[in-house]
Amino acid sequence: MNRGAIKGLIGLVFLLFTCPLLASTLLAPGDRLAIVQPGEAAFDQPFQINKQGEIKLPEVGDVVVGGKTLPQADAIIRTALKPVYNNLSQLTVTLLEKRLLISVMGYVKKPGSYDLAPDGNIQMALDAAGGLVPGAQLNNMQVRRGDRVSSFDYKRYLDTGDASLLPPLQSLDVVFVPASPLIGNVQIDFDAATLAAGGDGDTGKAIKVFGEVNSPGAFSFKSGNSIVDLLMRAGGVTRFAGVERIRVINGDAPELFDLKAYLDSGNNKLLPTLAPGATIFVPKDEEQIKRGARTIYIMGEVFKPGAYEGREGDSFLDILANAGGPTRYAESRQIRLLRTDGTVEPIDLQAYTEGMQKALPQIRPGDAIFIPEKTDINEKSWLKVAPGRAVMVMGAVRIPGRYEWSDEMSLLDLIAHAGGPSERADIAKVQILTSDGGMATPTLFDLDKFLHQGGALGSLPKIHAGFTIMIPELPTDPSDNKSQWVRQSPESSIYIFGQVGAPGRYAFNDQMGFIDILSAADGPTAAADLRNVRIAHRNGSTARVSKLDLALYFETGDETLLPKVLPGDSIYLPEKNRPWLDEPKENTIRVLGAIARPGRYRFNSSMTLLDLLAEAGGPTSSAYIKKIVVINMAASGQGDQARTFDLDGFAKEPDFSQLPVLRAGDTVFIPDSKSSNWAIFMDGMRDILTTISVVALIGTL
Repeated sequence: MNRGAIKGLIGLVFLLFTCPLLASTLLAPGDRLAIVQPGEAAFDQPFQINKQGEIKLPEVGDVVVGGKTLPQADAIIRTALKPVYNNLSQLTVTLLEKRLLISVMGYVKKPGSYDLAPDGNIQMALDAAGGLVPGAQLNNMQVRRGDRVSSFDYKRYLDTGDASLLPPLQSLDVVFVPASPLIGNVQIDFDAATLAAGGDGDTGKAIKVFGEVNSPGAFSFKSGNSIVDLLMRAGGVTRFAGVERIRVINGDAPELFDLKAYLDSGNNKLLPTLAPGATIFVPKDEEQIKRGARTIYIMGEVFKPGAYEGREGDSFLDILANAGGPTRYAESRQIRLLRTDGTVEPIDLQAYTEGMQKALPQIRPGDAIFIPEKTDINEKSWLKVAPGRAVMVMGAVRIPGRYEWSDEMSLLDLIAHAGGPSERADIAKVQILTSDGGMATPTLFDLDKFLHQGGALGSLPKIHAGFTIMIPELPTDPSDNKSQWVRQSPESSIYIFGQVGAPGRYAFNDQMGFIDILSAADGPTAAADLRNVRIAHRNGSTARVSKLDLALYFETGDETLLPKVLPGDSIYLPEKNRPWLDEPKENTIRVLGAIARPGRYRFNSSMTLLDLLAEAGGPTSSAYIKKIVVINMAASGQGDQARTFDLDGFAKEPDFSQLPVLRAGDTVFIPDSKSSNWAIFMDGMRDILTTISVVALIGTL
């Protein structure tokens, strides 16, 4: 069966199941039909209905099927094809997919006709057209269906996500996106910032905001919006705005609005009512000489000297704060108050802030405040900061000294203000000397652990005025200067001896491990016995010694083999070729007899007799390897036993299960061939023959 026949069969089956549903469905532009005629390659591709409701048939041309049901379209197609094709008995016509043929016009990036899915909506159509361009009006889009035009608010849909606000689409609908009236009658390329700065309101109901605002423009009126909302939409007021004299025009009735009074009180009754088409003007705050019965003058070393309108109850600090406060050059202990009657009163602001002066003088209208400049600004005087307001920072910081303190600060603020720790600072042992009731108490804080592991900021030690912070310096490398070792306490030291590159006493903490201290000591030397490393743990009630096979760790990478080392511990790496008396007999195996290198050898459970013999250079040529003697030493000291092993027979018929078990402390003896029974027999025979020869020789005489 060829491919066309198979397609025809599939289409027939599909048609049988879908005929009841499709019989009443009217075909529309955009729908895709599958026409199967076995043996005809021209019918392999689907046929889509164009805007005129037509499909283009091979050898026939355009045939109108739009507005017809599927059975009607089937009959029309058969009638059109009958003059061209002889056998149409296997022809099938099926509806592959319902599609929407939509035109998108107006302010979109790619206007044109687009083929959408049956459930396509306005947003999908706009997306297919490349999206909107700057200047599109979102609240008055249109859907045109024949002579009927439907308007809808696309902006409201985007704000709420309510899909019911979008009109449903049908094939041949036209979606039109109009231009905003704010873009004018001349084509100009706008960006989003320019359009937003110009506002979004139409001409009739827009609220105009201009003057000393950052983005003047016309903004759409929305019920419930206040003048503050409109000023925010205009980018807020500039720093030159006269916010106390904002003018609002509703119709023909202008009124003044004091934004500062509203912000000071929060009274919503001060907000003017806005109507569609209102105008808001923010004037510029004009500079002028201020003089009057309520004027107070402030001069000298303040940030904003000038004349200020005073009110009853205004204090010296209120006026000073409005003038921006004293500058860094102000001599706050020598302030002068010039009264209207010509008298001069001194004010020691520094003493008042320290509680040494009970009250500040009352300021009256017409008075003048003069804050002089410091006589010497080259170097600050440390006497100006009282001991009850200072903390001392000493040691390994970049700028040690005496700093003014406030309780809202933390230890990190203080160290940062002192320039941070130096390169050689030991921040794991920050010393804090507290003072309470005339007594000083030292405490330690591990800043290094806090910086690496983090933690609650509340866990930082509380610093108060009068405290002293000392950051010690790390000791110098002991190989460079031995005189510095006393600066490192034993509680923070670990000791490493023996076959390492730089044995000595090293700073150590509980965040480090065995590999860290071994690396700090330049690692083991070539002569180090890595399998017999000893660690003396001295941090408990009694000393405890543990053994480490460092070579096994490097072979396996098993971290569990490494012991936990703490400050105070001692590490010893012995030498490989140390005197034989230093090696306990329980740790070695003795190899004796006819062997190339008899002696004592280290041994572990992973080795066998063959490894041991190979290490000892192997048996000599005169060795009697049929009776190698293995003496096993019992762990209890009683029940030692000896057994023989036939190495010659093992070499001929190897069976590793027959190898004798060896343990450290055992003895291996390889006898000489002279000790064999045959050698003894041959020696006896030689003696007998020699004796007979001698007797025979004597007899001949």
